[in-house]
Amino acid sequence: MRLLPTALTALTLFAGSAQALTLDAKKLARYDASYQRCEAMYPAMKGQRDVAYLRLYHVPEDEKMLGKLAALRKSSAYVAEQKRLKKTPVAPASAASGPLAQQCQGLWGEAQRAKK
Repeated sequence: MRLLPTALTALTLFAGSAQALTLDAKKLARYDASYQRCEAMYPAMKGQRDVAYLRLYHVPEDEKMLGKLAALRKSSAYVAEQKRLKKTPVAPASAASGPLAQQCQGLWGEAQRAKK
């Protein structure tokens, strides 16, 4: 259970003001890879990747920001990081109570809380 406070601390760091959002291709690629694993475990998260990302930073999910994320995903830095991540072995995410599951639940909970 020691990982839960760590995950919550990490989420707290992400949950800054709108000014705290700095779009970075490598960070976005890592987020996307993690979110994809969460989607596999929690179908309710499917298709909400960008909304959850922007809500972590308390940034409105308007067309401008969604467009910026889409453009960033086409960048060479993003593509290179995605390729690097695909080469890195990842442990299966099958345990519904493991650390990844807790992080996914924390991310989804924060995204839902920010919606209100």
